[in-house]
Amino acid sequence: MRTKITVVGAGHVGATVAQLLAYRELGDIVLVDVIEGLPQGKGLDLLESGPLEGFDCRVVGTNGYEETRDSHLVIITAGVARKPGMSREDLLKTNADIVKSVAESVAKYSPEAFVIVVSNPLDVMAYLTKRVTGFPKNRVMGMAGVLDSTRFRTFIAMELNVSVEDVQATVLGGHGDSMVPLPRYSTVSGIPISDFLSPEQIERLIERTRKGGGEIVSYLKTGSAFYAPASSVVQMAEAILKDKKRLLPCAAYLEGEYGLHDIYLGVPIKLGAGGVEEIIELKLTPEEQDALSRSAQGVKKAIDQLQL
Repeated sequence: MRTKITVVGAGHVGATVAQLLAYRELGDIVLVDVIEGLPQGKGLDLLESGPLEGFDCRVVGTNGYEETRDSHLVIITAGVARKPGMSREDLLKTNADIVKSVAESVAKYSPEAFVIVVSNPLDVMAYLTKRVTGFPKNRVMGMAGVLDSTRFRTFIAMELNVSVEDVQATVLGGHGDSMVPLPRYSTVSGIPISDFLSPEQIERLIERTRKGGGEIVSYLKTGSAFYAPASSVVQMAEAILKDKKRLLPCAAYLEGEYGLHDIYLGVPIKLGAGGVEEIIELKLTPEEQDALSRSAQGVKKAIDQLQL
């Protein structure tokens, strides 16, 4: 049986996700959007690039969920994008209504699927998706830490004028201004970044990472980031579909890990064919733990506003 991947939302993020999935031949792709003609047109356009890019997977666009039936993986990108001056939390009510509807359809048509949530506010939408679908915690996760970490990696590489391939970084916490980049767990070819950068430089890069999405929104004016978010999602998708056992920072459901309960938050996980196969508990300093707890409080406050 061929692997089927559904991407909900045919905007910039969703369409780019579909493109990268197709180029890597990770499975047949169903692109879903409420706007009539949009997923059909983008899906056909992508399909027609197959002879040139050398992929044989099928791509179809649709406005309904019948064609998504029995998807192995569902990626939810649907929702309103941020505009200048908006926080991710400003999107809460509008996107909660959208994601709730999507989650209901996913549970109906693909009850065995793994789900990666991208819609903002990310951690809250992942929590909502788990509640609405009733899926076990290992099958619902959010894309956040991979994106935040790749931004941190990019800024470190730019600062040091080294290859991004040699830079590793870890960012925990909620996907927002309260995220917790961890310099102690960030390295260049295994060497801690503190050996290369002053505390002032590191703090400046941390602050830019926290504001990374907003920086792009301020440039684009009418949209938000999509290249790096799409690449982040596809790295997660590939880890699941190829059972790669990647250790990646993702939004996962916590039941006591890091002293936190009943919440989705960015933490390192082992990602493979079983979805979230393990949550990795790093040894944090008291200051790092306090920062993570503060980040969790912000997510909890937003979850409470859902009135589930």
